[in-house]
Formats: sequence, C-alpha cells, structure tokens
Amino acid sequence: MEDFAPPANQGKFADPVLTATGEARASVALTKPETLWFNTGTLCNITCANCYIESSPTNDALVYITRAEMEPYLDEIATLGWPIREIAFTGGEPFMNPEMTSMMQAALARGFEVLVLTNAMRPMMRKSVQKALLALVAQYRDKITLRISLDHWSEELHNAERGKNAFARTLEGMFWLRDNGFQMAVAGRIAFHESEAEARAGYARLYAAHNFKIDAQAPGETVLFPEMDMSVEVPEITTACWGILNKSPEDVMCASSRMVVKRKGARAPAVLACTLLAYTPEFELGATLAEASRPVQLNHPHCAKFCVLGGASCSA
Repeated sequence: MEDFAPPANQGKFADPVLTATGEARASVALTKPETLWFNTGTLCNITCANCYIESSPTNDALVYITRAEMEPYLDEIATLGWPIREIAFTGGEPFMNPEMTSMMQAALARGFEVLVLTNAMRPMMRKSVQKALLALVAQYRDKITLRISLDHWSEELHNAERGKNAFARTLEGMFWLRDNGFQMAVAGRIAFHESEAEARAGYARLYAAHNFKIDAQAPGETVLFPEMDMSVEVPEITTACWGILNKSPEDVMCASSRMVVKRKGARAPAVLACTLLAYTPEFELGATLAEASRPVQLNHPHCAKFCVLGGASCSA
C-alpha cells in the first residue's frame, strides 16, 4: 500500500476564532491606518508563473475601478479622521486601467503620497500615459513613487517568472522613469536558493550598473518577498505567538492598511483586509472604511508564513 501524504495545512485555518488545536487565534486591530490600497483590476499585460493575485490578460475577476468610485473613499478618510498618508495602487497592471493617471491626480490633489505598483512595461510606456505621468511628476515629484515589479536581480530568474524578454522591457521602462526624474522602488523576491543578504547584494549590483537611485538595503525601497510554496505546511498563529516571536500585531500589514476592490458583476466596490487575499470571502470587511475598521482574524496560511513568521517559528 502506497504512503499517502495529506494536503498541507489539513484541518487548519477553518475556524476564524480557534486554531485546529483549540487555541485562541491571533487577530490584528487596525491601530495605525497609513495606507489605503486600490486594486485597479486584475487584468495584466503578462501572465506570471506565481502571481499572488493570478493576474493575466484574461482574468477580470476584479474589474477596473474608476475615479468616481475611488473618490468617496478619499472623502471617508477625512470624515473618519484616519491618518492615511499614502494612496497605493496595485493590480493587475495599474496602467492598463484607463483612469489610472486621473486617479493618481485625485489622490495627489488632496495631499496624499501616491505609490503605484507596475511592471513598467508597455501599458506604462504608451505615449498618452507618459504624457500624463510627466505632467504629474512636474507638479508632485516628491509625492509619487513607482514600485517596479522586478522579480529577481538576474535576467534569467526574472524571465523565468515573467516570460521571454520581460527583464529587458522592464529595464527600458525603468530607464525612462530614471531619465525623467521619477522616484522608484522595487518589489522582488528572495529565491529559494539565496539568503536575503545575497538577494539585496544582487539588486545593489543591478542598481549601480544602471545608475538607479534605489537603496538595495532599505526595506521600503527594495521590498523583498519570500517565495511562496503553498504545498508546505505552516503553523497557525495563536495569541501566544506574539510573545513567543517577540513580535507586535502592529508589525502586520493589516494593522496599517486596507484595500478597495471592485468585483466583476458587483454594484459597488468592497474593502478587503489584505492585498494578498482578494478571493477569500472572510477577508472582505464591508463596503465602507468604517465597516472595514474591525479587527482581522489571521485565518489563512498567508497570514502565518507571509506576514507574521517570515521564517520564524511559533515553537517555544
């Protein structure tokens, strides 16, 4: 009889309040709202091998959000008195949304900093988009950051994730941003075979070679995520884990941010707890920011491995 290996995390992440062993599940309160994310839609010009949100040229599960749908949330920030400093846009590829630069302008005009996650490829490089971006950077230069998706500092591993010639096309976009005075950051991944220090050294060499003014050692400028293997079992996070790990709930992203999405077929946008869990119903918190201000139960493997542990362990 052949051995049977049960699926990873079997029996776990089922009850929002209790873990599989009956312990109190950890939760995170929205204690310091700093960033409000808008998902501009899941359509993307490319299909990546391990996209966290499964973006592609055909995935429109999250449809294009509009400026008219976005602005009431900016109004609500003021009404609630939330100390939001940054409006951030992710996708999909944000520059495929026809109202992307208009939404940037709406946020900038209200005094927010703006962060856009982009692959810096063809959608951003269209002449109409370039013209609009140049007008924005002329007025709001220090308030705008383009965070470029550069999955690895090596062309080989980046192209393995994003397709043939993707590395060269992204660098072309970065050259244009560099030459026009845009503030850039990078989002990448730490490959399974390398340490974080090795990854940052690789990015530092890349930046130096192309005169990119990005700090490879600064976590806010070079944001590195671990490779995610959903076949690997991860522990659930209990309330006791905070002390065991010497970590505060305020360190977790859902303590400081929320994300607005528009689902295909929905009448109105919804507010989610997390940018990584767009398709998990229990992480949809309501239609308004006020409704979405409640605590988030850490009831998903991503909460554990991606956001809390980062390679640590809950064992005493």
